[in-house]
Amino acid sequence: MKLKTVMVIKAVVCLAFGIPILFFPKFLYGLFGVELAGAATFPAQQYGASLFGNLFLTWLGRNAEESIGRRAITWALFIYDAIGFVITLIVALSGQANALIWGPVVIYLLLALGFGYFLIKPSKA
Repeated sequence: MKLKTVMVIKAVVCLAFGIPILFFPKFLYGLFGVELAGAATFPAQQYGASLFGNLFLTWLGRNAEESIGRRAITWALFIYDAIGFVITLIVALSGQANALIWGPVVIYLLLALGFGYFLIKPSKA
């Protein structure tokens, strides 16, 4: 697999979750059995905004050649997805959400593993 493929997958995931979280956070979180009350929609929408940032980072950076910048992007996405995996796993194991939460757990894990692979993979140079 190529880094470009992982970047495109990440972009699609960010688009698929970013739009509903940004514009319909109560609905999307409700699907996972999480109720957003009052001001809780604000941090949810902030998260939606961060997904849009990741969307553009991955989509626009998908064709980047091997460089310090591409490595920095890969590190940032690896850390982001690894932390997302741990936090979402904790929520899943604590019972704070319904069984659908395991979807994002798996998505975060696979993306973290994908970006992590390209951090340890020897470069062709």
